[in-house]
Order: sequence, then structure tokens, then C-alpha cells
Amino acid sequence: MNRDQLLALVAEIEARSGYQKPKAFGVGMATIAPSGKVLDTAYVATSLDENLGAAAVIADVCGHTSGTATYRLTSDQIARCLAAFAPMMAEDDPTGAKHPNIAALVVVQNLVPAKGGDRVPVVAFIGSLADAPVDTHDVYLRLHLLSQRKVRPNGQNLDGIFGLLNNVVWTNLGPFDPDGFDLGRARLRAAGTEVHVFGLDKFPRLTDYVIPSGVRIADADRVRLGAHLAEGTTVMHEGYCNFNAGTLGPSMVEGRISQGVIVGAGSDIGGGASIMGTLSGGGKEVVSIGEHCLLGANAGIGISLGDNCIVEAGCYVTAGTLVKLPDGTVSKARALSRESNLLYRRHSQTGAIEAVENGAKWSGLNDTLHAN
Repeated sequence: MNRDQLLALVAEIEARSGYQKPKAFGVGMATIAPSGKVLDTAYVATSLDENLGAAAVIADVCGHTSGTATYRLTSDQIARCLAAFAPMMAEDDPTGAKHPNIAALVVVQNLVPAKGGDRVPVVAFIGSLADAPVDTHDVYLRLHLLSQRKVRPNGQNLDGIFGLLNNVVWTNLGPFDPDGFDLGRARLRAAGTEVHVFGLDKFPRLTDYVIPSGVRIADADRVRLGAHLAEGTTVMHEGYCNFNAGTLGPSMVEGRISQGVIVGAGSDIGGGASIMGTLSGGGKEVVSIGEHCLLGANAGIGISLGDNCIVEAGCYVTAGTLVKLPDGTVSKARALSRESNLLYRRHSQTGAIEAVENGAKWSGLNDTLHAN
């Protein structure tokens, strides 16, 4: 097949009745436990509103036409895809490195088993980001899109993901099924292989799957796959960022960014500070922090901050907190949510929470520290 024939094939597939171009798709490798549980899926290449010609060829080989679905790729299907992509794999690009989806197919065509199970090549298609995830492979694609900064937090449907993810033993040898792990570990040790357990959870560490550019993460255990960290973000040792949450610009994170929370550029989450998410309390309000804000050490918020706001160290402001306003009236803090240029503080004599105009403002981030 030559380039013109490849282009004609793509055009023919896309013109078929019922075929719909996917919003996103990814090619990767999944670890399958002996029990059949999907332990993880590591995507070698992901695409969002791009590489639609490659999507058409792969979809045609898999029998995919539209909507959201995942497929395990056979060696024959991979060979057929690579044969179709031969014009793109010229002598100066034999591995397809210039084309991420071709490179991914090359990588996954000869997988060896993992310590915790078998490895299989997969492709996942997402018809619309509004579609709910359909399986574990799909969830991992959405988490990759977040951590690769292709989708912002709260920018896609993540309904039901906890039910689609299995609890996994995360180790230096990869993922394992918790069922029977102790015996399996003993066998590995008896064979001279040490196993170190990093966690027992549904979510892995971000850095085991995605290395975002321009970011510093002091302790990788504290950032989950699915965290969205913008360039210039520094997550210090006590900083934490959950999935479907993160930063939109250079930021200092020494506190906790909970699920669903977005932090604007130039903001600092102080040591021990906490931002309420939507998981623990069952709340629906998505909390956000604007640009150039400072959340002081051991402070916390359950409301959103606009731009140029400060919350004094040790001051925790929830939606129901009674706040004294500059005119002397008292209001619940939820009425101030998303307001800019405010300083929240606790009166040192009366203990009352006050909101005053942030006239002084803080000096901002150290540019040198965030030139990552």
C-alpha cells in the first residue's frame, strides 16, 4: 500500500454509513491478572481530536464504528494496521517514531508477561467525553488524558469509575492482584526477587504512567494518575494531588488538592493546607482557587476563591462559616464564594472570622523555583 492508497482507505472508512470519528482514542498495554481482573492499562499513545486517520484504520481492523468501546488487539490485527501504515514508516522512520500511534503499535506487538499477570495490547475509543466510562481500559485512558494535560479537571464524564477500577497491589515489579499476593510474594522472594509494595489502592502513581513536562514532584507517592499538573507546578514532599484535580499554571503545592479542585496560575497551597473535594462528604460544589492566591499553612477552604485572595495560616473557611464583612454585617461564607481580592483571617482577640479587602496582596511565587 502506498500513501495515496492509505489516504483513500481512510476516506472510504470515514464515509461509511454509521462511522463516527472518535473524540479520543489510545493504544496501550494492559496487565491482566490470572483471575481475569484488569489491573492497569498503560497507554503508549493517546489522541484527542487528532490523528483521526490512524483512528479510522485501527477502528476498521477492530470492527469499531462509533461510540465508546475498548478492544484487545490480536497479533494479526496489529500486523494489518502496520501494513496499512507502511507508507508512514519510510526508511527514515522505520519504527514510526514520528507518528505516535504507529510507534505504539510497534511497541505493543511483542509483549512479554508481567510478574503479576499477562500483558495484552488494547485500543480504547471514546465517542464523546460526555459518555460514561465503559470498563477499566476506558478509565485509564481518561486518567491519562488528564495527566497529559489534554483534558482539564471536570472536563469529561468520570461517573462510576470506582466500580470499574480494581484494587491493586502496586509494587516495584508492577501491579498484582491482592488475592493470593502474599503467597506469590513468598515465591518471588524464595527465587531471590525482592518485592516492595508502594500501595494498595485503585489508583497508581502518576509518574509510573506519565511524566508531565515542566513539573517537579518531590514525592511521587502523593500524586495519583489523573492529576493535572500544569508546567511550572512544584509539588513538595507534603503536597498531594488527587485524580481529576490540579493546577492550570505555575503553582506551589505544599498542601492537599482534593478530587475536582482546580488551582489557578500563580497560586500557593501552603504546607498542611486543605481544599475540600467532592468525594468524602458527598458534596456537589466543585471548589476552585483563582490566580495569584495564597492558602496559608494549615489553612483550608470549602468555598471557591476568586483571584488575588489570601486565607490566613490556620484559618479554615467552610460554606457555613459565619464571616464578618467590612461593613460590619455577618454572612455565611458561601455568599463570598468566587469573590476576588479578599483576605480571610481570624481576629486574634475575638476569634471571629473576617473577610477584608486584600489591599496589600502577597508577593507571589518565586519565579526561580518554578522555572521547571
